[in-house]
Amino acid sequence: MATTFDLADDGGSSNCDLSNGDLSNGDLSNGDLSNGLVNQNDELLFSRISDDLSKHGYSAIVNALPLALAEQLYQHISVISDDSFKPSSIGRDNGRSNNVTIRSQRQSWISNDSLASSAWLKWASELQSYLNQHLYLGLSSFESHYAHYRPGDFYKRHLDSFAGRSGRRLSIVIYLNHHWLSSDGGELVLYASSEDLTGLRIIPSFATVVVFLSEEHPHEVLPALRDRYSIAGWYSPTLPTSI
Repeated sequence: MATTFDLADDGGSSNCDLSNGDLSNGDLSNGDLSNGLVNQNDELLFSRISDDLSKHGYSAIVNALPLALAEQLYQHISVISDDSFKPSSIGRDNGRSNNVTIRSQRQSWISNDSLASSAWLKWASELQSYLNQHLYLGLSSFESHYAHYRPGDFYKRHLDSFAGRSGRRLSIVIYLNHHWLSSDGGELVLYASSEDLTGLRIIPSFATVVVFLSEEHPHEVLPALRDRYSIAGWYSPTLPTSI
């Protein structure tokens, strides 16, 4: 059973400094999540994400996305029509298919068609540039979508990319849910490796930022009891690289 960390019932940041956690053991007493005290300064936030990735292969920071951007994205996703959200598929290229027994959420791909989406893509591009400069990842492309998990929707354990294949290298998730309670469910469970059966549960509270190496961390989304909104994105490199 995965360890759960309650990120404050009102969706705010934790008061603890959670910077040195061991994901494989789900040990939250040593700090599996960061407390997001730098969300007003992108450079400090990007530095924290970079350091976390180099040390642990993942970064999870509560209340980290600049709040003005997070609210802008929340307002935008709230007015996207239901018809714009399409059933999500699994697999890539010729192996792509819809399988609601594995993945049942709906998605809407992001482009520069609104002020909110453009602001998000600009922020994501700035993060990409910072990580390329400091971790030499060679990331050259980015894709992302708005995700809507209706009550009961889920995404079973999976990897975003597979070692040895050209494709996604870094995954990012942004949560856009105000006043999320631990009793609402819908946690992201992030695993340290394919052998890890415990994992770390991350509550999808507003403005939480999660970044992890796509090839190394299996993960899943548990069913929620209320509508759950997020952005999922993936950075891809020109050539295979490693931290």
